Amino acid sequence: MFRVLHRYAGLIGALVLISIALTGAILAVFPALEADSRATTLDAGHLVSAVSANVPGAEQITVDDNGRMVAVRFGANGFEQIRVDGATGEALGPVETNATELWFEDLHRSLFMGDTGHWIVIGATAAMILLCVSGYVLAARRMGGWSQLFARDRSGGAGGWHLKIARIAGFGIILSSLTGLWMAAATMGWVPETAPNPAYPTNVSTGTAADPATLTELTAIDGSTIRAITLPRTDVPGMAYMVETDAGAGYIDPVTGEMLSWDARDGWSKAMDVIHLLHTGQGMAWVGLVLGLASLMVPVLSGTGVLVWLAGRITGTRKFSPAPKAEVIVLVGSEGGTTWRFANAFGAAMQDAGKTVHVAAMSAFAPNRYTQARQIVAFAATYGEGDAPSGADGFIDRLNTAKPLTAPLSVLGFGDSSYPTYCAYGDLVRDTSAAKGWTIGPKGNVNRQSERDFTDWAVAFGQSIGVDLSAVATYLEDRPTTALTLQSARMYGEDAQAPTAILRFALPRVSLLDRLLGRGFAGLRAGDLLNIIPEGSKSPRAYSLASGTRDGFLEICVRKQPGGLCSTQLCTLTVGETVTAYATRNASFHPVRDTAPLLLVGAGAGIGALAGFARENTAKRPLHLYFGIRSNQGGYPYDQEFADWQQDGHMTASTLAVSRGTPARYVQDALEADADRVAQLITSGARIMVCGGRDMAAGVRKALDHILESHGLAVDLLKSEGRYVEDVF
Repeated sequence: MFRVLHRYAGLIGALVLISIALTGAILAVFPALEADSRATTLDAGHLVSAVSANVPGAEQITVDDNGRMVAVRFGANGFEQIRVDGATGEALGPVETNATELWFEDLHRSLFMGDTGHWIVIGATAAMILLCVSGYVLAARRMGGWSQLFARDRSGGAGGWHLKIARIAGFGIILSSLTGLWMAAATMGWVPETAPNPAYPTNVSTGTAADPATLTELTAIDGSTIRAITLPRTDVPGMAYMVETDAGAGYIDPVTGEMLSWDARDGWSKAMDVIHLLHTGQGMAWVGLVLGLASLMVPVLSGTGVLVWLAGRITGTRKFSPAPKAEVIVLVGSEGGTTWRFANAFGAAMQDAGKTVHVAAMSAFAPNRYTQARQIVAFAATYGEGDAPSGADGFIDRLNTAKPLTAPLSVLGFGDSSYPTYCAYGDLVRDTSAAKGWTIGPKGNVNRQSERDFTDWAVAFGQSIGVDLSAVATYLEDRPTTALTLQSARMYGEDAQAPTAILRFALPRVSLLDRLLGRGFAGLRAGDLLNIIPEGSKSPRAYSLASGTRDGFLEICVRKQPGGLCSTQLCTLTVGETVTAYATRNASFHPVRDTAPLLLVGAGAGIGALAGFARENTAKRPLHLYFGIRSNQGGYPYDQEFADWQQDGHMTASTLAVSRGTPARYVQDALEADADRVAQLITSGARIMVCGGRDMAAGVRKALDHILESHGLAVDLLKSEGRYVEDVF
């Protein structure tokens, strides 16, 4: 419900919301420009005395929320408004109307459409509040609960920026919208707007008026609290001073200086003052500027929101059967749309095997319509900390209330094994189904969109129903790929029978749309993945990037594997030749942008991403590298760069472990030998990033647990704190 509310409230009202937000941001600047910075030192009595002398015939003195003081009189030219210096009572000149401000006010309040425009603005403002509230609900769901609302978000592209900006700006937008609605309601008379209204005195002295500067009740009024003072007319006997201050309003006798009547400002009036201040910033310019800055984010959020919506509209090209006629029901829960690629491929393969198939979102789960179903399959991605993804809202609730069908329910989870909640939503669907009495079919998980994981599960599923699905991967829609041209290649380790190459490819042209959506080769960072499709295979091989888009090139480190198809082709590639590739984000393996020390540990080709982290360390945060290789004869990957980076501050220190050296030493041995420094770094807040083979990573975890044991720490604890991450293969 919240996702639908958020989506359509934003799409329908985008233009009006942008107009209101932009004009609100512009109007927020005027209070800062118009605020009177002169100190108001005169009390009310001396102020009236000075103004009466400097502005003959003055009948009223008003002070607006920005502290500007104006004397009003009827002179030779009729009604006149004259600016007054509150510190001296001197006349500063006639008041000049700001036509630009009035133009923006009219646009902001009514879109130049009078009463009709007022109603449109009120409706759009209410929609703004719904957008923000539903957005916060979705953000909390995505981040794993309200307590994690402001936790680090690893996502990039339009969706990542949308979340990052909205989490902060949303509070200001809600505050501006709520106060705007309140002011509109007051204008319409829907809420009481009670100004102080003292009783008019009947016992005003009729003698000669005293000098206002000598009247005790007037001089007792602090000039900074004055809102208005109406002066008694000399030609009308029995008139008193009427004063309005922040505290209330009253009448003062012009002869005796006695307070004749007083009405204190009530709670409604004070509340309206606060609401007016918060909405306009008048009287506290910095508040207006902060809320204006938040309003400026509305067009940005509208743009990124539309891009996210467009990016998520992914549909299959195969025509499937209606639900009541389908033997196989495929339900899809996807956040960004990638899971649909696998669901459509599975559906197409089953269809070509002679089955009638229906493919739909998990949110459309309606078992009463599956009258011909023989198999039900859920492709369930995990969103945030184990939450339901887009397209699966309400699925668990429907599952809990539905009567189990005779058709078995199979669940294929999609997720990222680097997260502790790997495929947690798929597990929840599977466990809930079993608890409710559903027959559970073949289960499986797909890690990081792995086509091999998908194929393995599909084959097992097909065998359970007598269908050959070994070629299911051929039904997967081809990802958009690009031909990358090799610019340079450096080979190392050939003498140690561990040939390793550093390959640098030219960065392909990145379109504006890709930049906006954060896809393809736009916005890549070291640690992201370059997926290369070797000749003779459709299965991509993923390599960690040692560079980012900002570097202007794509660089990877590749170890040639015995019999390896892709690594062999890459290590024999010559300058000018091309490979077919596409890029994917690996946000869970990016350094957190803070000042904590980085402890990087890797071996073999795993050095690629770690070298990239050092390259992008322009802030020169402490960075310590432990790197394992077989032999350092003839040099090793990034040896010269490490020396240069240490010299210019990108790297604090590097420690090399040579497994075929004398003595033989692995990277975990280097950590143990440096236990005191490693422990000191970690206890002072260092973040650990490990990249390389699984065996190496297991050895590193064991060594770190041993080092940290006496300090009451462990790798699992560091993982839970987000201070230990791995990218292993």
